Formats: sequence, structure tokens, C-alpha cells
Amino acid sequence: MKGLGLLPQTLVKNIDFFVAALSQTFVSALQLDPDGMYSQVGTGVVEKFSEEYVRLKRYDGTTSHYARDITKFQRNHS
Repeated sequence: MKGLGLLPQTLVKNIDFFVAALSQTFVSALQLDPDGMYSQVGTGVVEKFSEEYVRLKRYDGTTSHYARDITKFQRNHS
């Protein structure tokens, strides 16, 4: 029953990204689609972050950058 009823934790503050990076937690990147619903556009471990963007490293080692002002980041539950 682990994780039942829990909402995903949204990462907002720099400390949230710092903890996720240190713990090597996988994070989902979500952006609004044309219908106004959030959809996943990427996932990975936080490799680098700034006030403007977050770089996620995927399972295969490739990276993607996501703008913090248009992307919602959520910690993935294990």
C-alpha cells in the first residue's frame, strides 16, 4: 500500500532541485498542451539547474533542457 493516495511532489524551489539532484531521484517534466492539460514531455535525473532552466539526464545518458517558467517538475514515486 506504499504510495497510495499520495500526490506527486512538485519541485519549485532551488532546494527542491538540489535535493532531487543529490538523491538521483527521477523527475518528470510536464508542460501544458493545447487543451490546457499537463502532459509529460520528459523525465530524468536533475543534472543541472538555474533560475531559468533545468537539465534532465535520461536513462540513456542523453540530456534535455526545460525552461522553469513553462515547465512543471514532479518527483517520481518509486
